[in-house]
Amino acid sequence: MATTCSTEGAPTHDVYLAQCPCRSVLDILANKWSALAIGAMEEGPIRFGALQRRLDGISPKVLTQSLRRLEDLGLVDRTVYAEVPVRVDYSLTALGRSAAVPLQSLRHWVEANIDSIAPA
Repeated sequence: MATTCSTEGAPTHDVYLAQCPCRSVLDILANKWSALAIGAMEEGPIRFGALQRRLDGISPKVLTQSLRRLEDLGLVDRTVYAEVPVRVDYSLTALGRSAAVPLQSLRHWVEANIDSIAPA
């Protein structure tokens, strides 16, 4: 039984192992703001202000942190246009679009079942 998980040469990974790098990715994707940001970008490129308005309740600092983490993972592209004022668009990469599929299912499940879930 393996006790560590390495990205180098590993044919499979086991998210249940403490050292598996999958855990850090799962941690970011399971974050409320990351999951909602990915969902908000499913329809195409979106500017920071529009994204912040779509994600009601998120602070600019938290949105910036979430977008940076998603960009670092290769899930989001940040495109800066040389305009005055500077325009920045955020969009999902192909990998980000593939991550959006199960996250969309999860969001739909929550919306459909929220009335049956016991209050926290």
